[in-house]
Amino acid sequence: MLDPERVGEVPRFTERWGGSGSVGDIDGPVHWVEYGDTDNGSPPVVMVHGLGGSHLNWVRVAPLLAKHTRVLTVDLPGFGLSEVGRRQAGIDANAIVLQRFLQDVVGTPVILMGNSMGGMISSFAAAAHPESISGLVLVNPALPVGQRLPDPQVALQFALQFIPFVGEGYLRFASRNLTDRQLVERMVEMCFADPSRASQEVLEVATAFTGYRRGLPSQDAAFLQASRSLLLTLARPGRYQDAMRSIQRPVLLIHGDKDKLVPVASARKAAAANERWDSVILNGVGHTPQLEVPDTMLDHVMTWVGKHGLIDV
Repeated sequence: MLDPERVGEVPRFTERWGGSGSVGDIDGPVHWVEYGDTDNGSPPVVMVHGLGGSHLNWVRVAPLLAKHTRVLTVDLPGFGLSEVGRRQAGIDANAIVLQRFLQDVVGTPVILMGNSMGGMISSFAAAAHPESISGLVLVNPALPVGQRLPDPQVALQFALQFIPFVGEGYLRFASRNLTDRQLVERMVEMCFADPSRASQEVLEVATAFTGYRRGLPSQDAAFLQASRSLLLTLARPGRYQDAMRSIQRPVLLIHGDKDKLVPVASARKAAAANERWDSVILNGVGHTPQLEVPDTMLDHVMTWVGKHGLIDV
């Protein structure tokens, strides 16, 4: 469990953006950060990070969207400030935790927004419990590979993580040999098309957050379990594709065309297979538009919610 004394420090990472951190129990600690009005009548927005991410992945868009509705950014078990404990960290297990979070913490239908692995988990949750969802925004979601393979360096990292014992050693090596800032910058290089777009303020907070997490029990096992579960789901994509096709609520797919992790061809294929979806391809943008081009991404989200009458804009 999170150290009770450390829980009090959580707001320091997000308070400059107006976020307030909380920790609840869903068979173990689940941390989230909340922004905005809780009683304005619009569906809340719940944001779900990707592999290796956290609530900090949303600090450039959550405060802006919170001007229109309540926003919650959740840390899945094994990530951010939600220690995995005795829980599993695979795709299906985290989809169940996400659904319980929607039911027990939010308690009303939400607009679910997921990036990368969070997009996959959000899709499974939306398909399994449509009553909990008003709409779904997929931001560069993890998708089956199309005609173009991922960036070779990225593919090599995932391959190393997938191999038993090799993956564990790879993560230990990075943790021992890279500084907090280097770990953050390596993630920016992987996820941004143009690393110069990274907010210096966010980089500084992310560096401090990385150092803080070093003081918590290692989450390497949870990370590898999630990574391997993600790869296995993509290797046998039928169930995932069926889940996406079954979603009847409005769906917006946003994808950067310079994504090194999930090639844009995969997004175009998913959009073609789901003709009811709205889709936007962002030119010159990488895997995390919410951090790289937050204003552009939010403009598309607000146009979409207005089109479907989800939020009064």
